[in-house]
Amino acid sequence: MTKTDSSTSSAKAELARLVAPVAGRLRLAGLLAAVSELLWAAQAALVALAIGGLLEPPVLLPIWEASAGFLALMALRALLDAAAQGLASRASTRLVATERQALLRAAARLDARASGLTPAELAALAGEKLALLGPFAARYSPAMMRSRIVPLALIAITLPFSWIAVLIFLIALPLIPIFMALIGIAAQEASERQMVQIGTLNGALVDRIAAVTDLRLIGAETRAGTDLADVFERLRARTMKVLAVAFLSSTVLELFSALGVALVAIYVGFNLLGEIPWGSWGAPLNAEAGIFLLMIAPTVFQPMRDLSAAWHDRAAALAVATELAAAKEVLAREGTLLGYGTPAPAPAPAALAWEGLNLRPAPGAAPIRFADGAIAPGEAVALSGPSGAGKTTLLAALAGLIRPDAGEIRWGETALDDESADAIRAAMGWLPQAPQFIAAPLAEAITLGRAGDLAAALKAARAEDIIAALPEGLATPLGDIGGGVSGGEARRLMLARAHHARASLILADEPTADLDAETAEAVMAGLMALRAKGAALLIASHDPTVIAACDRVITLEPGGLA
Repeated sequence: MTKTDSSTSSAKAELARLVAPVAGRLRLAGLLAAVSELLWAAQAALVALAIGGLLEPPVLLPIWEASAGFLALMALRALLDAAAQGLASRASTRLVATERQALLRAAARLDARASGLTPAELAALAGEKLALLGPFAARYSPAMMRSRIVPLALIAITLPFSWIAVLIFLIALPLIPIFMALIGIAAQEASERQMVQIGTLNGALVDRIAAVTDLRLIGAETRAGTDLADVFERLRARTMKVLAVAFLSSTVLELFSALGVALVAIYVGFNLLGEIPWGSWGAPLNAEAGIFLLMIAPTVFQPMRDLSAAWHDRAAALAVATELAAAKEVLAREGTLLGYGTPAPAPAPAALAWEGLNLRPAPGAAPIRFADGAIAPGEAVALSGPSGAGKTTLLAALAGLIRPDAGEIRWGETALDDESADAIRAAMGWLPQAPQFIAAPLAEAITLGRAGDLAAALKAARAEDIIAALPEGLATPLGDIGGGVSGGEARRLMLARAHHARASLILADEPTADLDAETAEAVMAGLMALRAKGAALLIASHDPTVIAACDRVITLEPGGLA
C-alpha cells in the first residue's frame, strides 16, 4: 500500500468515525429520498398510459385520472423530500456542532505549556474547516444512499420492457464511479493543500494584527501588507485549483450520464419507427413502453449525477478529517490543566504552600526540581532568578495551569487537584506577562459577568484614564490580545479585573517588564492597592524596584532547588 493509499484509508476511517453518531439519521434521509425518486417511475407510468393511449388507442387511462394520480404522487414526493432534507440538515448541524464543541473543550483544557496548535490554527480548524463536514453529511451521504438503491431498482423495472436499454444502463453507469474515484484522488489532494493554506492565512493575519503597532513604529506596514497579499494569492490559487477539479469532475460525469440517456432515446425512437425491431423481448415497443423508458432514463442516472455534484464535498470532508485527526493527536500529547472549568465558590484566604515540586517548562523538557515554599495571606513575595529558572512555570503550576510531575500544592489544608482546582483558582488573580481578554465589551472583559463595583476597581488600578480615552469607553471591545491599548494599559486593565474579583492571591508574571518608569509605577501602585485590601502577592520579576517593594524574595536557580 502506498503512502497516499494509507493516508486516504486513514481519512476514510476518521470520517466514518465522525459521522457514526448521525449515520442512522443520514441513512434514513437517504432512504426517504430514494423512495421519493422511485415514485417517479409511478408518475412516468401514469403519463405513459395517458399519452400512449392517445397515440395508439384504446385509451388505457383517462387524462384526468392520470393527472390526479400524478399530482398526488408529486405531493407525496415533496413531503418525502422535505423530510429527507430536514433530517440531513439537522444531522449535519449536529455533526459540526459536536465536533467543534469537542475540539474547543479539549483546547480549553490544555495546560500553560501547550504549543502544538496556535490559536490561529485552532480557529481555522474549528471555524471554516469543520463547517465543511456539513455539506458532506447533508448532501453526499444521502446522495450515496440513493445511488445504491435507485439505479438498480429502475433497471429492474426497465428489464421487462427492453433488455438493450438495461444493457446501455449497465455499460454507462459503472463508468461514472470509476472516473469519480480517479478524480477523487486529485480532488482530495487539492482540498488538503487548500486546508493548509487556510491555516497559513489565519496565522499570518493574526501575527500582523498582533504586531500592527510595532510594524507602524518601524515603518514596515507596506512590507507586511505585501507578505499578506502573497499569502492571499497562494490561497486564491489553491482555491481555484479545487474549483477546477470540481468543474472537471462534473463535466466528465455529466458527459457519461448524457450519453447514456441519449443512447436510450435513440434506441426507443428507432424501435418505435421499426428501424430497430430487436432488443424488446421479441415484439417492438408500444407507445406506452417507449414513453415510460424515455421518462425514467434520466432518473436512472440522476442519483449518480447528484453524487458527482457532491463529490467535492467528500474530498473536502476527507481533508478536514485528516487534519482533525492530526490536531487531536497533538492535543492528546499536550498536558491538561487541573480542574473541570466549572464555576465554584472561592475558599477563604489561606496560605499557599508547595512541597517536592517537579515541573517541566515544556512537554519533553527536563523537569525542574523546586525548593519548598509558601506564601501567607496578605504577604508580598518576589519570585526572582535568571531567565529559564522556571519562574513562569512555577506560577502556572501554583494556579493549576500545569500538572506537576511530582510534589504537592496546598491551599491551606486543601490539596490542589482536579476536584479543588476550580474553587482555588476562583480565589486567585492571574496576571500573565502577555495580557489576555475575552472577545467582549471591556466592561464584561473586566467583570466576567460578576457583580461588584467596577468604578472602584478601575480607580484602584489607575485605569480610569484608559477608559476615558477609548472611543466607546467600557463598551469598547478589545479582542483577546488587548488591541487598541498599550501593553502597560492592558496590564492595568487586568489589575482592575483582579480588584473587581476581590482575589485573595495575585500571581503576577513580570508585571513591569518592557514598561516605562511612569507606567511601571502605576502598575505597582495597582498591585500594592490589592495588597492593602488583604490580597497576597507572588510576583515573578527581574525588576529591582518590584523586588524591593516585597516583604521577601524567593530566588530560583537554573536547574532548580534554590
